[in-house]
Amino acid sequence: MSDASTFVLDPRLEGDSFPVIDLPLATVRLMDDARFPWAILVPRRPRLAELIDLDNEARATLWGEIDAVSRALKALTACDKLNVAALGNMVRQLHIHVIARFERDAAWPGAVWGAGGERQSYGAPQAMRLVGQLREALAA
Repeated sequence: MSDASTFVLDPRLEGDSFPVIDLPLATVRLMDDARFPWAILVPRRPRLAELIDLDNEARATLWGEIDAVSRALKALTACDKLNVAALGNMVRQLHIHVIARFERDAAWPGAVWGAGGERQSYGAPQAMRLVGQLREALAA
């Protein structure tokens, strides 16, 4: 089993998101795009690129954490649909996106990647409010 102390978050994920909470396996972050309430889970293990890089126990833990984040985001946003994806084409480090989608959002029904318009960064109070709500929901 890999030591979490050697884990380093990819600088692109760090720069594009706000820290929310560390769960037993994954660190949870809020993507800095106010158009889409969007959490990212990154398992705190070094050199992971694929879900299959996790052993069975860690993979089961991660699925439980994805479930918890999905439920929290749905409860907080009352979204129409949740998108859950692990792509890793731009950032190789294993990370899972959980995105609250709305039929009225800028990209509906398409993917949020490449959605028309520029990313809209959160204002500090708005980001910290959502981070706090997610943290509270996940710590419960």
